[in-house]
Formats: sequence, structure tokens, C-alpha cells
Amino acid sequence: MGRHNIGIVGLGVMGRNLALNFADKGFEVAVFDPWEKARESFAEQLANEVNTDLTKQVTLVDSKRSLVDELASPRFILFMVKAGEPVDAMIQSFIPLLKRGDSLIDGGNSHFQETIIRERLLNEKGMHFFGIGISGGEEGARNGPSMMAGGNKDAYERARPMLDAIAAKYEDAPCCALVGSDGAGHFVKTVHNGIEYAIMQIISEAYMIMRDVYHLDAQWCGRVFDEWNETDLQSYLIEISAKVLQKKDDLGSGALIDMIMDNAGQKGTGRWSSEAALHYGVPAITIAESVFARSMAAMKDERVFASAKLEGPRCNAAVAAGSSIGSLRNAVVAAVIVAYAQGLGLITAASKEQKWDIDITEVAKIWRNGCVIRASMLDDIAKAYLETPDLANLMCAPVFAQKLADCQKDWRSCLHLAIKQGVPIPALSSAVAYYDGYRSARLSANLLQGQRDFFGAHTYERIDREGLFHTQW
Repeated sequence: MGRHNIGIVGLGVMGRNLALNFADKGFEVAVFDPWEKARESFAEQLANEVNTDLTKQVTLVDSKRSLVDELASPRFILFMVKAGEPVDAMIQSFIPLLKRGDSLIDGGNSHFQETIIRERLLNEKGMHFFGIGISGGEEGARNGPSMMAGGNKDAYERARPMLDAIAAKYEDAPCCALVGSDGAGHFVKTVHNGIEYAIMQIISEAYMIMRDVYHLDAQWCGRVFDEWNETDLQSYLIEISAKVLQKKDDLGSGALIDMIMDNAGQKGTGRWSSEAALHYGVPAITIAESVFARSMAAMKDERVFASAKLEGPRCNAAVAAGSSIGSLRNAVVAAVIVAYAQGLGLITAASKEQKWDIDITEVAKIWRNGCVIRASMLDDIAKAYLETPDLANLMCAPVFAQKLADCQKDWRSCLHLAIKQGVPIPALSSAVAYYDGYRSARLSANLLQGQRDFFGAHTYERIDREGLFHTQW
């Protein structure tokens, strides 16, 4: 029986940085990667590490059996491998080497339904499996990520001292929690990424308005975001947007942003959020529009062709007065609130159906540091759900209802200006559509039901009496 506290499989950027983070906190870590070059690369990194006390805490092994033998019982093995089949293959290869009570942990961006199946498989064998959504990228993995876990409570409690130690801290509290059973952690991480997509798109649209409507250069736009980061919009995404916009081009002159192709990539978690919203019947339209915006961006050649064929209004420079920028800031504030509202509403709906019993207050708390969507606004979000645990929608919390009321005039005027100038703003505009839809006591769906009954005899309900009705139109 070994002495190491935890094993890590997968020595990519995230795996190796998590290993060093564990070692930094005093834990002994055994690490393995099936790819020999990855092991060699990490061995070289350890050899060049100035802190020799740190490297003594890490043992690099060359086989799965060796990794298992190095671990104290009950064993904890963290997979940091590509989601999908690689995770299943790794699980099957480790099961014969483990004993009852041992735990496998998936720290990748796995689909929550797969995590549910894997947890059930390991549970049948007397072992434990839990999925942990890890946010924060390379920096977070090394210095403290936000972690959203789902799985067996007893097994999690045994691993908790290690996880709490490496997690980001907010006012000394670890940004790590067991949010629910089986797939709950990976689901919360998926929705975290959906909110991330939405906020990134909102920020990008604000930049596009400044660039194409106000005709501001990248440096100026960056300074605007710097100023916004000193307000209630303070967040990691606003902060890095300012830095990206003000970065000089090392390979040419001017701003680097002006040389970056407008063709955004995506890895799938935003799409998973949108698919989940459809499945659970939650209108997370701003998250979905943000995914579609990336799909539109990917159609670069078609857009260039269409730009010469399809007419639209010509962008005339608007005066970028302080009031104009202030109005745009308020539009961003309102849209970001809506993005959080949609994401948290989706988590609430899934939690009810899956019986996860997710505490939204706890989710907001562990997002306050370490993760990509960390923001000062999350303090108010956590307080709102703490005061009203059964809050139907974040927008209805008094503090956010007031913010939306204060911002909506500017929000609508910015949308009007952008649409008039022909600037695409799918996230900003879908956010106001969501807000207006949610606050409408009577929508147009009565006509939809009439249409459905006309062509398909689908029936309808009446507002003046109970029952289902059908009309011979």
C-alpha cells in the first residue's frame, strides 16, 4: 500500500497544474499519462522546478498499476483526460486494479448524462465515481480553481480536505462544493459555460457598437472596459476584455485585436446548455443566441460574400459622449443579469427533475472566485437566493428588479441605435426579449394555440372556464 494522497491521470495543461497545486498544499501526488511524451515533458518540467520541496511531493509513474500501488487507501484517482470515450476507456482499465471504497473522479468537461451512467456503474461495484466541473483554466488549475462536484456524499467528504485546499478562496471560504449527486457537478459546470458564452457575447456586442457605431479604436474601447471594471460590472471577463483590446500587435503595428480573424471557436458546452434548456423547457434564449452567434461567426466566407450582395443601413458615426458610453454600460449590466437569470433558472429546473436538490446560493458562492464568470455581481446573487431560496427568477429579486428598471431605458435606446445602424446584437436583443416576455402577463400564445387547434385539433384552454376545448374552425 502506497502513501500518496491522490493520483492524477492526464498530464496536459490542466492535469500537470493541478498536480503542482496539490503538491503546493502539502499533499503527495502520483501522476501518470499513457502518452510517453507527456510523461517526459512533465519530468523535464519537474527537473527545472526551482522549488525542490515541491517536486519531492510529486511521483511520476509509467503505468496504471504503479499509480494504484502508490496510493493510500481509500484511493482517489482524478482523470484529466478528453471527455467521452477516453474517460470510459480509462474507467474500464482501472476497475480491475481498484478495491471497494476507492474513488474515480472525472475533472474534464463531460456531459452530465454520461457522468450519471458512470456513477451507477462504479456504485454497482462498490466503488465511487464523481464528476467535478473545474473552471479557471491553466491559471486556476495552478493557483486555485472553482470546482463543482457531483457524486456520493461520503466519498466526497473524504476527498474534501484536498479539494478545499487547492480551490480558489473567497473571503477564506473555498470555492468548491458538492452541489448534488451523480451528474449535478458536470451539469452546473455546463451551465456555467453557457452563462460564460452569453456574457462573452454581450461584451463583444458592446465592443462592436463602440467600434462600428461610435467609431472608437481598440485602445479607447479597452479603456472603457477598464472604467467599467471599477463599477458593478467588475468581473474577470470585463477585465480580460480590456487587456485584449489594449494589446499591441507583436507581429505588426497597431492593436492585435484588429488582426484577429472574427471566427470564434467552441468546444460544445455552450451547445449542451442550449440542448438542456430545450429538454427542460427553460427559455435560455440569450445563452442559445450566443452559441448561434459563434456559428454565424464560423460562416466567414459566406458573410464576406453576402456583405457585397445584401443591403442594409450604412453605419454613420454617432457621438461617443459620456452619456452614450454610460447608456451602453447600463445595457450590458441588464443583459448580464438576464444571462445569470437564464442559467440559474436552467439549473433550478434540472435540479427539480433530476432530484439533485442544488442550492443556488452555494452555486453563486463558489463562482465568486477561481472561475471564468467570477464577478462582483455574484455577491448580490448569492444574497438574493439566501434571502429567498425558492426565488422563481433572479430578475424578481428586489435588488435586480431595481437594476433592470434603472437600466432599461438605456438598454432599449442602445438596441434601437444598433438595429438602426445595422449592427448585429443577438445577445443584447434576446436579453431584452426575455425580460419583456417574462414580465408579460399575457403573451401571443393564444393565437398559437388557435392555429394548432385549427390545423391539428390540438385543443386549447380558456381563460373563463376549466377544461380542454376544440373548435370546428
